[in-house]
Amino acid sequence: MNAPAEESSLANRSWILRFCRWLFSWRILRRLLVATASVVTLIALAYVEENWRGKHAWEKFKREWEAKGERFDLASFIPKPVPPEQNFFATPFWDALDYERDPQTRQVTWKDTNGWRRTQQMDIYGPSPRKSVPSFGSLFKAELTDLRDWQRFYRGNTNFPSTAQPQDPARDVLLALSKFEPALAELREANRRPYAHFPVHYGEGFDALLPHLAALKGLSQVLRLRSTAFLEANQTADALNDIKLSLRLSQASQSEPLLISYLVQIAIDQITVNSIWEGLAKQRWNEAQLAELQKTLASMDLLADYLRAMRGERAFSNDLMDKLRRGRYPASALGPDDSAPGNIARTTAWAPSGFVYQNQLCINRMHQERTLQVIDAAKHRVYPERARELDNIPELRKTTPYNILARMLFPALAKTAHKASHAQAVLDLATTACALERYRLAHGQFPDAIEALVPRFLAKAPIDVINGEPLKYHRTADGQFLLYSVGWNEKDDGGEVSLTKGKPPGPDFMRGDWVWRYPVK
Repeated sequence: MNAPAEESSLANRSWILRFCRWLFSWRILRRLLVATASVVTLIALAYVEENWRGKHAWEKFKREWEAKGERFDLASFIPKPVPPEQNFFATPFWDALDYERDPQTRQVTWKDTNGWRRTQQMDIYGPSPRKSVPSFGSLFKAELTDLRDWQRFYRGNTNFPSTAQPQDPARDVLLALSKFEPALAELREANRRPYAHFPVHYGEGFDALLPHLAALKGLSQVLRLRSTAFLEANQTADALNDIKLSLRLSQASQSEPLLISYLVQIAIDQITVNSIWEGLAKQRWNEAQLAELQKTLASMDLLADYLRAMRGERAFSNDLMDKLRRGRYPASALGPDDSAPGNIARTTAWAPSGFVYQNQLCINRMHQERTLQVIDAAKHRVYPERARELDNIPELRKTTPYNILARMLFPALAKTAHKASHAQAVLDLATTACALERYRLAHGQFPDAIEALVPRFLAKAPIDVINGEPLKYHRTADGQFLLYSVGWNEKDDGGEVSLTKGKPPGPDFMRGDWVWRYPVK
């Protein structure tokens, strides 16, 4: 008779136990939910606080420097459009280098595929392997170009026109290069236009393609070889026209706020100066031609262009940071290394915007306090010790959340400053060398001291961009002269050129002096 009662009691106790377990589990769950909510709240507050701190720090820095005249947005550096009839780049040759990009796949399609292929053929070597091609002379080695090597190269190359029987080297080289005449004629006509504005896709930021830069450099090589051959044939007017066009090519990318555009500008300047040097070494130029070359060279300011390029590079970084914060940079746009913007976008996908602001502040502060302080364009000075510090910036020695993007994006700017300094020093040497040759034409010999050029041939004695002192100069026993800057090591090595250990050795511009000299007679 007690069995049903006992069963009922057991059932009640089982229910009570289940209820207690449920109640206990609910309390644990509730505590977990409360704890989770607390953690989420703390993280959210940390995000809000981090975002506020980062944004406030960046905007404070930006506001203070904008009051001093600095600009940080990309729009301030993008060249203004110009009418086609005034634009050097508004010709069929350059139009072929424009493209369209699919916003989803990021694939590029050239608007004129055949025209693009033609621009890629502006190569003095053609499809030949680079190991079997001749080389140019070099002012840095004081060696003239041997056109006989180029003559043999072109006569054995079916990609270039040639005669049945050899002519003199200059004529054979000029004939071979005549294959480029249609493009050069188009560019000579365009050279009458006052402005140069290539349609760079600035909205793509660091992803924008710059196919015109390779074409500019390729054309400058064609013009260098042509001008060298014209000089050998004593056709100095034609040589001067090619040199003037080559200098225009170097200036064509000057307004672009891009570091790579600036480096190509420097490269073309160096190529062209070598042609001028060959004409001076052979004493081909007359007074009027020298005066024109000297005036053009003196007007070129690569130190001011360096500062413009650095500010442009900074503006592109700011544009990228803005896109990262707004989630408008395609993380699918992967690159070959961690510094590719697409990879950076994936890195920052879940980071607070304050994290990006702090990295942006780091990048801009380093530009303002370091890269822009290496060169003083107003004083025509370079400070190598400041440039060397860029190789070991304290802010980047240890990786932190506030400099990780800066470490990815901040390029090797010490090398850029060195290239800019050397290129400007060479322009200064070339300008002075033109004045020295004008003096020789007037007096029958070079002067005993460089001060003799003032004021008839130079407005003032040229200074060395490295130390602010006059360029070193003295006449040599063979009636020539030695003109040089003390170079990157800031030491007067007596006009000695330092060589690399390569085979064959080349000039080492990190050591020794930067020298302008002619081959020994």
